[in-house]
Amino acid sequence: MKLIVVQMHADQLTVALETVRGLVDEQFPRWRGLPVTGVASRGTVNAIFRIGDRLAARFPLRPGEVGSVRRWLESEAEAARELAGRTRFRTPEPVALGEPGTGYPLPWSVQTWLPGVVAAEEDPGESVAFAYDLAEFIRGVRAVDTRGRTFNGKGRGGDLRSRDAWMEICFENSGRLLDVPRLRREWNALRNLPRGTAGDRMTHGDLIPGNVLVSDGRLTGIIDVGGLGPADPALDLVGAWHLLEPGPRQAFRDVLGCDDLEWQRGKAWAFEQAMGAAWYYVESNPAMSEMGQRTLARILADTSST
Repeated sequence: MKLIVVQMHADQLTVALETVRGLVDEQFPRWRGLPVTGVASRGTVNAIFRIGDRLAARFPLRPGEVGSVRRWLESEAEAARELAGRTRFRTPEPVALGEPGTGYPLPWSVQTWLPGVVAAEEDPGESVAFAYDLAEFIRGVRAVDTRGRTFNGKGRGGDLRSRDAWMEICFENSGRLLDVPRLRREWNALRNLPRGTAGDRMTHGDLIPGNVLVSDGRLTGIIDVGGLGPADPALDLVGAWHLLEPGPRQAFRDVLGCDDLEWQRGKAWAFEQAMGAAWYYVESNPAMSEMGQRTLARILADTSST
């Protein structure tokens, strides 16, 4: 049985095309006549398969308890519904939730397929127009009502110092790859940045090149929207460092009106994410590792560095 994804995690699940075909046919008979094809994705969380021209099936790559995985997929679907139509940029919409079956032990999801090229393959970094588009998307996300919700304490988006233990793991594993002493000094400055007076706002949470669709230097869509939720408003500023060169980055900042503290906190979140990507995926997903290394280089080269 042929795998369509590389081994990125020690405990990664096998997801074969034949398995997906069988699960689709058994659980969703109305799609039996549609072709199922694997997608060569740079993503690290799900194996992706297309069902016909308009649908995408997403299979979590890491093992988990069935109930907790189902709840997570349901929360992703709710997040996608909450964001749909809130900006002029296309985002995936939930279609169905699949169940464990022969060859795959977890629930899985189906959503609409968005055509396009990811920014990891068509670099928009020099485009000021793209920077304006990205800022517009973030403003649209921030306008979504939190409905009283606050950051749930998981992952990025809260106190920067809560990431210290993870950052130590990153530094310990990066000695042959990066200038760790210099990066430690940078983190020691960034980690102490306080929260501003603004409360949590809605964020996408993962604006990396692989989640951004582009065409001719413009933003056309955003994928992987299941992490939409309240967090530090600076969290989505990671896109400035993952995606933009200095000129467009400044245009992006000007549109959003970021003060110095918010801007530096956005840099800190980008730094934390980039450090993890650089070493963890150096062999299993070189594109992700290269993204992390490029983002770190941009941060270290920035003249406004803390």
